[in-house]
This record gives sequence, structure tokens and C-alpha cells, in this order.
Amino acid sequence: MSGLVIVGELTMPFGVLGWVKVRSFTDPPANILRYTPWMLESRGEQRVVDVVEGRPHAGTVVVRIEGFSNRDEALSLRGSKVMVPRDVFPRAPQGSFYWADLMGLRVETSEGIELGRVAGLMETGANDVLEVKGDRDRLIPFVMDQYVKDVRLDEGLLIVDWDPEF
Repeated sequence: MSGLVIVGELTMPFGVLGWVKVRSFTDPPANILRYTPWMLESRGEQRVVDVVEGRPHAGTVVVRIEGFSNRDEALSLRGSKVMVPRDVFPRAPQGSFYWADLMGLRVETSEGIELGRVAGLMETGANDVLEVKGDRDRLIPFVMDQYVKDVRLDEGLLIVDWDPEF
């Protein structure tokens, strides 16, 4: 499978019948149940799993994965990253972007000065923030029209209005 996107992480067993809690990175969290197949990555190994059941529970998501029927087996899943193929996501609305699509984009100022590449994104509450790594690390608010002037996914480019000295 190529083009995998991390959508969550398995955290701890839930009950005694093999269920496990999921820290979902989707919004809303229960959307993680809509995307299949799941690829789990743990300790450098990847494997495809089938989610037999899943549901929201007390602000989180819980799932039962085929082949895991008790608490000890579920405990072995702790820390596994949940990944799905990028192409299972619906098309983003005009002017919206999936974080996964922004990762690795080249970042340039409106004047054509290269600042680096998008290495990560952070959710701050007020707005998302781009982590740009280049000649130095920069944090640039992902605010369309104010700081982010253009996102050209087909060119692998993100244009910002940002002082390169800042």
C-alpha cells in the first residue's frame, strides 16, 4: 500500500473482550471508522487489519479488531499507528486542504524566496500553524489570504506572505 496517511493511534485495551481505544486524528473523531482498510504500524512492522466493530465512546473511539479477543491481545496493539490509503478520503472542499497533502510542500515567499518545506502542522485553537524547516525552523500561521497566499498542490508549492528574516 502506498500513499498512507496516519489517522490515529491505538492507546489501551477497553474491557476484557479484545476492544481497544483509539486516539483519532480525524474531525470528528468517529470519522476514523469510515476509512478502510486499516494498516497498523508498530515497531517498524506493518499489517492490514479488519475492524469488526467500532463506535464512539465517552469522547473517544473504541474498536474490536479481527483476531484480538481478550485484553492481553488488545494490549499488544498499544502504540500502533492507524494508517489508511490517501485515496479513501473524499475530495477536500475548494479552499480547504488535508494536512497530509500539505506535508513536504516547498514554501516560498510572495517574492520567490524559498523558506523550506512543510515538516508538520500544529493545531493551536486559534488557527493551524505550519512548521517549516529550511535554513532555520519557522512557524507560520496557516491563515489563508493573510499569511498563506496560494497553495499549489500540483506544483508542490505553498506561497506565503512572510518576512524571511522572521
